[in-house]
Amino acid sequence: MGIARILGFMLVVAGTFFLASAYRATGSLSERAMETFTGRYTERTQRELAIGAAGVVGGVLLIAFGGGKKRGRR
Repeated sequence: MGIARILGFMLVVAGTFFLASAYRATGSLSERAMETFTGRYTERTQRELAIGAAGVVGGVLLIAFGGGKKRGRR
């Protein structure tokens, strides 16, 4: 397994952490009140959702395509 795939797994784990953290924050009283009045979540929660989603997508792409070409032995 190459270094790119290992980094991909690490990105997926970190992205999942951010998504879980942001998802839990959306259920808090202050977030629900903010969404009720403004129609959207706070900037911090939106940022964590975006970072988490980007991390998961980037990690999956690294896992899928990060290996590069395999060179055969001569």
